[in-house]
Amino acid sequence: MSEFDWRSPEPYQRAFESGERVDFAWESLRRSPRYQIAYRKARERGDVSAEFRRRWGICFRA
Repeated sequence: MSEFDWRSPEPYQRAFESGERVDFAWESLRRSPRYQIAYRKARERGDVSAEFRRRWGICFRA
C-alpha cells in the first residue's frame, strides 16, 4: 500500500491522478461503519481471523 494521508486533500488529488485502486479500496473500507463495528468486535475478541479478512476482502502484501 502506498503512503496515503487521508486528512490532506493533496494526496487525494495525486491518488486520483495515479489511479491507485488499493488506496481507494482501503479508504472506502476504512470509512464503512459496518466494517468499523466488525473490526472493533474482532479486535475485542483478539481474533482478526482469515474469515474476517476474506469477508472484507483484506489481504496483506509481504
